[in-house]
Amino acid sequence: MNASAEESAVNDNQLPDDEPGSGFRQKLLNAFPAFRSRNFQLYFIGQIVSMVGTWLQMVTQGWLVLEMTGSAFQVGVVAAASSLPTLFLSLFGGVIVDRYDRKLILLWTQAASMLLAFILGSFTLAGLVTVPVIIVLAFLLGCVAAVSTPAIQAFLSEMVDRDQLHSAVALNSAIFNASRVIGPAIAGLMITWIGTGGAFMVNALSYLAVIAALFGIRTTPRPSGLSGQQSPLQSILEGIRYARTHPVIRVIVYFVSVVSIFGWSFMSMLPVIAKQSFGLGSDGMGFLFSAFGLGSLFGTMLVSISSGRIKSSSLVIGGILLFSLALTLFTFIGNLRIAFVFLLLAGTGLLSAFATMTATVQRLVEDRYRGRVMSIYLMVLMGFMPLGNLQVGFLSERLGTGPAIRIGCCIVFLATIFLFGYRKEIEGAWREYRKRLQTDS
Repeated sequence: MNASAEESAVNDNQLPDDEPGSGFRQKLLNAFPAFRSRNFQLYFIGQIVSMVGTWLQMVTQGWLVLEMTGSAFQVGVVAAASSLPTLFLSLFGGVIVDRYDRKLILLWTQAASMLLAFILGSFTLAGLVTVPVIIVLAFLLGCVAAVSTPAIQAFLSEMVDRDQLHSAVALNSAIFNASRVIGPAIAGLMITWIGTGGAFMVNALSYLAVIAALFGIRTTPRPSGLSGQQSPLQSILEGIRYARTHPVIRVIVYFVSVVSIFGWSFMSMLPVIAKQSFGLGSDGMGFLFSAFGLGSLFGTMLVSISSGRIKSSSLVIGGILLFSLALTLFTFIGNLRIAFVFLLLAGTGLLSAFATMTATVQRLVEDRYRGRVMSIYLMVLMGFMPLGNLQVGFLSERLGTGPAIRIGCCIVFLATIFLFGYRKEIEGAWREYRKRLQTDS
């Protein structure tokens, strides 16, 4: 589909603007242009319900493993099992996304995720759950995510106009992080009220919301970006070659790989910090997760509202520096309220940077490579997390959780200084992109 045809298909689902100065709704649409799309509104509602359930399961799963084993390393192993398939399968997932209908892919993957959640809940309620069972089901869920995650990222470009894409990417990140606030808080309460098995069942039911939303979304079928004669391996190599030769995408992918291993990994240790450093129960653990999630939500909202007003390189570099400093200070704090503030600041910094980088990649990549390039990006973002979960778990067992997290923060800080040297190239790429938009229009 060419650019004009694609925009025409999306425009059929645009909501009419209010009269100028008509109040709150117009201000909301001006701040978050993606909400002008009926498709995106449906997606937003369904996905946030589903993602709340996903975070509910992730937090409950970590707590269950810690209760069963008492081992920080085992918590890291289970977290690694859920993200390890992304490292090996996301490139094939990108080929699938570029070759087949993205909406259909999402329907099948959401249904498969719902089934796996039901199975985990059934095992837990029946008293048959073991750590190996949790690892296997987490691994299978990761296999599904290796296809669904790049499909979601690529499908965003089909739901909205090109000038709304930056807002849509940021709001998609906001969905993830709003659910990061709500899900852990609900998890702490549900573990107390209905147990871990009941929490897993609630997650399974939450997938119905996004499945219903996908049935309501209307987009024009998109022709495949791949040649039928290409083998999957050839398609993967073509996508890797494109990402490697693109000056900005290449630098972003390298940087994301470092932050994925040494920055994001602290999340798998929050159940350990909650229990061992603050003496908290499951509800207190949810409080810590929600603190970081609330900051993450602020960060992604900042990116959507400030689109075109703040340089992307400033948001990335400033956000990562804020994250590194705030998380380092968090490891020295013994007061829960002050710890909450530092986690909130860390979340604001990290997600303002990541939302900006994701939007940059989305807007710079050609559509025929979109699924494969996003799968590469997500492979290093999520697929390298198992390495980070294992290293932070290993170091926590030997040095303590605080020193293990501080080592990661130092490495992320050094990588940010390196990225600072490429800020002019990133801004130059944005200028070239805007020129192409003006030429196309």
